[in-house]
Formats: sequence, C-alpha cells, structure tokens
Amino acid sequence: MNESTYKRLSRKVGLVVVGNVIYAMGVNLAINPVHFYSSGFTGIAQLIRLFLLNVLRLPEIPGLDYMGIIYFAINIPFFLLAYKVMGKKFCLETLISIAMASALLAIIPIPAKPIVSDPMLAAIVGGLGAGVGAGMVLRAGSSQGGQDLIGVCMAKTRPDFKVGTVGIIISFCIYAVCLFIYDIQTVLYSIVFSVVTGLCINRVHIQNIQMQAMIFTKKEGMVDAVTQRMHRGVTLWEGAGGYTKEDSHILVTVLSKYEEPILQSIIAELDPHAFVIIVENARVIGNFEKRFLD
Repeated sequence: MNESTYKRLSRKVGLVVVGNVIYAMGVNLAINPVHFYSSGFTGIAQLIRLFLLNVLRLPEIPGLDYMGIIYFAINIPFFLLAYKVMGKKFCLETLISIAMASALLAIIPIPAKPIVSDPMLAAIVGGLGAGVGAGMVLRAGSSQGGQDLIGVCMAKTRPDFKVGTVGIIISFCIYAVCLFIYDIQTVLYSIVFSVVTGLCINRVHIQNIQMQAMIFTKKEGMVDAVTQRMHRGVTLWEGAGGYTKEDSHILVTVLSKYEEPILQSIIAELDPHAFVIIVENARVIGNFEKRFLD
C-alpha cells in the first residue's frame, strides 16, 4: 500500500467512524431524551422499539437498547436493492458502517434527564448532529443504510436528486403515523429535526455540490490533463487579454466539489500563474456524471 492510498483509506475510515459517533450522539443525547422521533430508518426503529416495549412488554436489556438492534435488522433487505446500483464494494463498506451506527445507537446511554431541555433547541442540535454525522459518512463514500442507501442510488441514477431529500420524505410518512400516537407539538418538533438533518446532509455530502471552473492560461496541456486525469469534459475557447492583448486559452469545465483539490493540483503543476474562477452550486442541466469517492 503506497502513501497516497494509505492517506485516502485513513481519511475514509476517520470520516466513517467520527460521522457515526456524531450521528448516534445527536440522536441518543438530544432527541431520545425529549421523546422526539428521528428521521428515516432511525425513526422506524424508534416506532418498532415503542411497540416492542409498550405493547409486547419485552424486558429491557441492561446496557443495550433495542433501537440499535432493530436499526441493523431493518437495513439488511436494502443491501439487495443497492447491490446492483452501487456494487459490492460500496455495500460491504455500508454494512460495516451500519453495524457501527447500530452498535453506537445501542450502547450510547440515553440520559434520564434531557441535556437540552428546550424542545426547539433540542430539535436543532439533534438535527445538526445527525445531519453532519450522516453527511460525513456519505462524504467518505459509504452509507448508514436505510434512506441513505435509497438516496445514494437515486443520486447516482438521477443527477439532480439530493440524498437528504429521501430522509425528509420518509420522515413525513413516519410523523403522519406519530400524529395518531402523540400530540401535534411532538410531531412538529420532530419535523424540525428531520428538516435540519436533511439540510445538513445536503451541505456536508459534497458530491451533490456542482462547481463551474473557468481557467485562463497561456500554457499548453491543461485540456489533456483535465480530460485524462479527471475524466471531465472541457470546453476550450481562444481569447486575448483586454489590457495585455496577449493570447490566452480559456477552459470551462463542471466538476463536483470533492474534485476541486484535484483540479487545483493540476493547475498548480502546469500553470501556477493561471487565473481561475470557480463558482459553487452551479446548476447543471444535461449530461453531468455524478461520482462517488473511492
């Protein structure tokens, strides 16, 4: 294993571990103590847990919460859904991530007294934690399963689709059920949590952020470097400086935000004096390939 591969793998593992810890802390420390319902499959696990404990009267397991076990169990069928779209490597990494998230949800103790007592603040803090954590896992090219698996598959087949949107849609279905069980205030605060979570995922999961780069250079070879090393299309114009009257090559390309460091390294290598304009959140209509981190 060379140094570059080792650094990439270390970064990936770090994002997955830290992301899952932040996610589980956001749920168990901010949301569960105030009896709000989480988004997506975590919310489904909460509902099943409620049924097992309050209806079937199953005994609690000391030091272990049913929610983590349920969360892992309901994710298993979705590997079959994701396998054809994302491949074996992604699903294997996702299984490890789901196991980690499930274990953390099961072992991180839920405080008897809420740490954040204000309901709106608890919903926002929990949403920030869960959204940033889940986004970090997705940013590493992995997934926590459930709605993330569905969202990643949709994002790959539909370039304009945002991963966090799946969580919001599923959550509203969950909260419609919760409306018949709890009061409207609990449901509304839970919806706030879900929306904050989805917005944070969309922001942190940078594969969903497209960027337009315009490069002004007098050097040759920039087009070949971008097309061969980044496998992105480039539009090339020939121009001239309005003041210097010197000829210049003008390159325009569209890339994902996580590819920006690759482009910057190419520019630094071939023409450190190039003038570059990068516009974030570019709206792209047409054939733009959405890619995921290795």
